[in-house]
Parts: sequence; structure tokens; C-alpha cells
Amino acid sequence: MAHAAVLLDEDQFSCTICLELLKNPVTILCGHSYCMGCIKGCWDQDDHTGVYSCPQCRQTFTPRPVLNKNTMLAEVVEKLKKTGLQPAPPVHCDAGPGDVVCDFCSERKRKAIKSCLVCLASYCETHLQPHYESPPLKKHKLVKATGNLQEKICSHHGKLLEIYCRNDQQFICDMCTIEDHKGHNTVSVATARTERQKQLGVTQSEFQQRIQEGEKELQDLRQAVQSLKHSAQAAVEDSERIFTEVKELIRVQEKAEVSRAEGLLERLEQEIAELRRRDAELEQLSHTEDHIHFLQSSKSLCVPPGPGDLPSIKPLFSFESVSKCVSELKERLEDVCKGEMSKISKAGRAVGIYGCFTEAGEPSEARATAAEVETCPLCMEPLQKKQRLICTHAFCTVCLKRSVGRLGLQCPVCLKALKVVGDQPDGQMTVKRRQDCFGKECFCITYNISSGIQKEAHPNPGKPFTGIQTEAWLPNPCNWESKTYEGQEVLRLLQRAFEQKLVFTVSFKYTATGGAADRVVFTDIPHARNLYECSEDGFLKKVRAALRVKFIK
Repeated sequence: MAHAAVLLDEDQFSCTICLELLKNPVTILCGHSYCMGCIKGCWDQDDHTGVYSCPQCRQTFTPRPVLNKNTMLAEVVEKLKKTGLQPAPPVHCDAGPGDVVCDFCSERKRKAIKSCLVCLASYCETHLQPHYESPPLKKHKLVKATGNLQEKICSHHGKLLEIYCRNDQQFICDMCTIEDHKGHNTVSVATARTERQKQLGVTQSEFQQRIQEGEKELQDLRQAVQSLKHSAQAAVEDSERIFTEVKELIRVQEKAEVSRAEGLLERLEQEIAELRRRDAELEQLSHTEDHIHFLQSSKSLCVPPGPGDLPSIKPLFSFESVSKCVSELKERLEDVCKGEMSKISKAGRAVGIYGCFTEAGEPSEARATAAEVETCPLCMEPLQKKQRLICTHAFCTVCLKRSVGRLGLQCPVCLKALKVVGDQPDGQMTVKRRQDCFGKECFCITYNISSGIQKEAHPNPGKPFTGIQTEAWLPNPCNWESKTYEGQEVLRLLQRAFEQKLVFTVSFKYTATGGAADRVVFTDIPHARNLYECSEDGFLKKVRAALRVKFIK
């Protein structure tokens, strides 16, 4: 066994939670080993969920596994404690680019294999031997060779950073806990790592869930595209079939009408020829001097053609009505297609998370934001009470509120932190404490926004607007139960709203002379313009409610 230890590394017998040699080692179902106390403490924090996981591979177990001591591993660890690690004969390896260099090699720099957190130095295989052989050095903490040892040392006390301060969120040494961080909430670095790893595990699960949801939406969109293609192909085939039948009907009707017209033409030509013959005979008869012949011949020539002699000429069938119907149908089809394609285009541009495509159908790096499309990406309808986020995506107020209830305070398209922003021009907000007519404390808020040029988000980009300088009042009543001042809380929320450019906007109005005037005005956040409005019951609640709609709370 002693000979086997020669080829073993101490890290193989260290607990990944406390980073020390295993104490009462246990091996869990996934095959990883830990100190019994470490894994118990880790799983005790998961009792409220009922799901237990391995800190290394994150494999989950339900119910909580029963822990039994690994006797064989315990014996190996005990022998290692007694004999120490006896590494194999040194294998000299010169340090290369990116390798940690041994601090004790004087001539040829060797590659370091271990770093000592007590000596604050790195050692190659040769210079590491004393740490395996000398009893005092055996107690030193060895880790894998690292080049940033100074980052693990306290700059004030020169001691190892092995404690994490939750209050200040920084790594400290044991001396810091009795000086600058006295009384702070501190834990060991190993415990902090375990807690953070759990948080990352939860975050990773959320990412995986969002990926699954995104893949499902992507699959639904692809199916919708396929359905659209099949529907379009079916519509084209039906249209071709229907119009082919219409063409055949038109040709049959055309053939019948042409045949009837040609018959009428032939009869009409015959009748005209007969009339011309009679006319010539009458002309010739009118010049004869034989009265008896004239009277005998004129009797038959003067008989006019009967009703049945001339063909009955009816109006020919016209295809103008057919052409008109086809033209109207074409226009209606074009309108329907344009409307549907517009919806599809807006939907595709609004769902920027899936990317865009070039004219050739290839994926493009360009992504359209909801700010470019006046359509809500959630309901695919025109924006109602538009809410624009700092990531430039815009949504209906109701749709965004539902999304927050489902996903939390994050953009439902790009998943960035949700922060509503407005189109308020740059300005200043100052606050002074005052007293109202009853001697109660209140705040006097002064807003000052200078005139300037409108930007892209304003009604008339590039045109000037008139600024504003005004005052507003805010009460500051004391809640004696909680011993808090509600006005101070609302004031902080108003300051956030001003920073997010939500208090004012540029409104397009008409003057009495009919000219246009763009000026800065208040949004729908209530403001008291005098002390009387300020003292109205429920005024602060109205302000809170208006800010809550803009997700400021």
C-alpha cells in the first residue's frame, strides 16, 4: 500500500468541499467521495426542496441517500497521514510558455507542479520533496501550481484569504475578522463556494428551462412556416385549377358566341345582297317607258321584306363583366396576401431572438428590435400603452405585466433585466425640505429641462422642443407603526423614474394661432402643483400606483 501511495496525488484524497484530506470518507451514488460532515452539511441545506445533488457533477437524488463510511478509502487516507505522500522519482520538465515556474530553480527553470499556500511559493518535483519528508512542512497546504498566489493573500496582513465576508462580498483573512470586518457575517471560502455553486445550479436550471422553452417556440415557428408553405402551395394549386376551369368556360362561351355571330353575319350579307339586287331592278324599272311592264314588275318588287326575312340581331355576349370580376378578385387576393405577409413579417422581425434571414433565405447576423416594429412581440397586435425597455424592446403594458408575473423582472425577448425607459429629455431634479401650512414636513421638487432638439423617440425628430421649469410638492407623513416616512420612499421612487426618463415626455400640441408647438409635459405620474393637492387623501397611493405600472416599486 505504501508503494501504491508513491504514485498518488494528495488532491485525489481531498474533499472538494473543504479542500482538506478526507475525514470519515463517504462515497455517494455517483461515485464521488466527500467528508461525511461536509456532505451532510451540504445536503442539510437542501432539506426544504427534497432534492439532493452532488456538488461536483450535479447529479440529483431523491430521496436523500443514506451515507455509509468508505472503510477502504478511510484506511488509505490514514496511512497517507502517517507516511505522507512519497512521490515518484523526479521527472525533470523544463517550464514552457504558460507554465508556472518553480521559484527555487536557479539555473534551468523547471515546471512547478505544486504551490504552497503557507510558503507562498511554487515548487517543481525536486524542490517539493521537503514538503513530503519534513514533519513541519507536511502540515502546509499544497494546491495545484498556480501563478496568482499573491491574489490569494491578504494585502494588509499577508495571510491566506480563506474567509468570505457576506456583508462586504469580499475575501478576507482571519485577522480581518477581528479588525475591519469585526461582527460581519463571515463563512469559510469552501462554504461560500458551495452556496454559490448551488445558486449557479439553480441559474443553470433556469437557463436550461428557457432553452427548452425557446426550442419549443422555435419548433412551433418552424411548423408554422411549413404550414404556411403547404397552405400557400394548396392555394396556388386551387387557384390554378379554378382559373383553368374559368378559362375553359370562357373559351366554350366564346366559341358559341362567335359561331352565332358568324351565322348572323352570313345571313345579314345575303339579305343585303338581295336588297341591293331589288334596288337595282327598281332603278332599272323606273326608267322603262312600257307602262304595262312597269306595273306588272313593280308589284313584286315593291313588296317589303317580311319580319322573318331579316335575321334577328341580338346583342353579343360580353366578357367585360367577367374581366371586371376577375380584376376585383385579384385586388381582394392581393390585399389579403399583403395583410397576411405583413403580419408574418412583423412577427418575424418582432421575435428578434430567432435572428433574421437574407433575401436568399440565409441566416443573417442582423436582429430587428421591437422598437423598430410597432407591433407587440407577445400578442402580435399594435402596441397598446407602449412600454419601452432599456434593451429597446417595446411591449403593450398589459402584455409586459403578464410576462413579469410569469418570468419575473426581465425582458421576455432578450431576457435582460427589465428596466422601462421613456423619452424624457435630459434635465435636472432637485429636492428641498419644506413645511406645509399645518407645519408638517414635505418636499419641494424642482424640475428643470432645457429646450433642445427632438431625438428619434420623440414625435418630430430633428425639430426643436420647448423645455420646462416647474415645481411639485410631495407630503412626507410618518407611519407610526413602522416608524417610516412614506414620502421619503415615494421620493426615492420618483428619483428612479426621473433617471429612467419616465416623468416627462415631449408632446405635440397646437397653439391658438394654429401653429405647431412641441413642448415638454408631465407623463401620467401624478404631481401636486401646490400644497393643497399635496395634502389630498390617497395622493401618495396614486403616485405609487402610477410608478408600479412602470415597474418601479
